[in-house]
Amino acid sequence: MPSVSVIVPNYNHARFLRQRVDSVLGQTFQDFELILLDDCSSDESQSILRGYTVDPRVRIEFNEENSGSTFKQWNKGVRLARGEYIWIAESDDHADARLLERLVTVLDDEPEVTLAHCRSWQISEDGQRNGFMDMYFRFLDAHRWTVDFMADGREECRSSFLCTNPVPNASAVVFRKAIYERVGGADENLRLCGDWKLWAAMAFEGKIAYLSEPLNYHRTHDESVRSKSNRTGLDSAEALQVIRGILGRVTPTEAVWETLRWSAGMYWPWAIVSLHVPVGLKLAILRDARAIDPHAMRRVFRTALTAARLKLVKEFRLVRQRFEARQRQP
Repeated sequence: MPSVSVIVPNYNHARFLRQRVDSVLGQTFQDFELILLDDCSSDESQSILRGYTVDPRVRIEFNEENSGSTFKQWNKGVRLARGEYIWIAESDDHADARLLERLVTVLDDEPEVTLAHCRSWQISEDGQRNGFMDMYFRFLDAHRWTVDFMADGREECRSSFLCTNPVPNASAVVFRKAIYERVGGADENLRLCGDWKLWAAMAFEGKIAYLSEPLNYHRTHDESVRSKSNRTGLDSAEALQVIRGILGRVTPTEAVWETLRWSAGMYWPWAIVSLHVPVGLKLAILRDARAIDPHAMRRVFRTALTAARLKLVKEFRLVRQRFEARQRQP
């Protein structure tokens, strides 16, 4: 049996697939199987993936109908996996050749570690580096993700996972299959925050380890699931669900409460004032927000005023531009 099962779940990422798969096959650690999944892509993905079946380590599994869920694909891949460890290598990312070697070594040496992850570069659609992914959660600790660490998972949930998802990309993670199965796998009812919920659940089962060497390259682009869903309010709704779930298992300090309320308050009030978010979802978001923030309505009013002010500024600029254009006419 292979030590690691590498799962590449794909949907319409043909333009990134060769770099993704080649970066897996080129790992310095070679004791793995590679499971290539496709969720009924409409581009050239399946043709590209079939080209890799000449390698005996490669298996392909294509859906006849689109599942509509990233996390259904994760669960399917893990069910097919034979390895002790799992690496879900997202189809639009790629990796340094030493990623598996470095993270597998941690899991081998530290049996209490449930998942090991590394620092990630954020890259553009054309592969340009745009800084590190941890720039988004430096508000927790400006220097934490610049050094290696191993930490108690429950404490990490209380201090970090409660406020944000400090494991922002699955491609940077190698975890134990047994722990994944113990916690019930990924929640298929979530579209965006299933990874956040999963990493927290696995952290509760032991320790987590982090390597500050950037071995993963996470691509952001307009066709990603998160980019398409950000305007609907679904990201805010699911984030608050995950936060409330973690709160049911930990008791945060007052300092963590303040950080949580501030960080959550940066996104959910905008969903409430948005014209694009359905009323039912707004009510669900507000209910969950009020459960964690006694000043939730105050945040909504402030955000509404800010939104109105921004709209007025935009309208004023448009009027001024039209006026100046008429003045220039002969």
